[in-house]
Amino acid sequence: MPSFDIVSKIDMPSVQNALDGVRKEINTRYDFKGSNCEVEQQEDKIIIKADDELKRKQVEELLITYLTRKKVDTGALEFEKPEAASGNSIRQEVLVKQGIDRETAQKIVKVIKQSKSKTQTAIQGDEVRVSGKKRDDLQEAIKLIKDLNLKHPLQYENFRD
Repeated sequence: MPSFDIVSKIDMPSVQNALDGVRKEINTRYDFKGSNCEVEQQEDKIIIKADDELKRKQVEELLITYLTRKKVDTGALEFEKPEAASGNSIRQEVLVKQGIDRETAQKIVKVIKQSKSKTQTAIQGDEVRVSGKKRDDLQEAIKLIKDLNLKHPLQYENFRD
């Protein structure tokens, strides 16, 4: 019975490479000279520290640019509200979301079931498995999910015949 998995994975080494590029540009750019701006990664979190709102926005734009260059989908980033930190600086956390959350998974299952296609869906932790009798049914399910235009980046893997 053919099946595939719908997952949401982010290539963390690419994120690390992008952060290295951002750090390098912060150290070399003229408008950041003498400022106390930095970017660091803690597991699935990126922390932006900047002197003021303008520099924080510039670092945020740099981060998005470098992640896009490394082909990391920026839809997986969730920017928290900036907060004041010590020494009149600003701190912002950026969450790197991995895995499909329960609400999105249920939405996917609901859409596939409403389509009356001959496929079965099952939520397995942070991924969704879709199986059916024909490969065409599975390709139809993929098309339905792509038409949902979810903000969350999805990948389709483990396609088995």
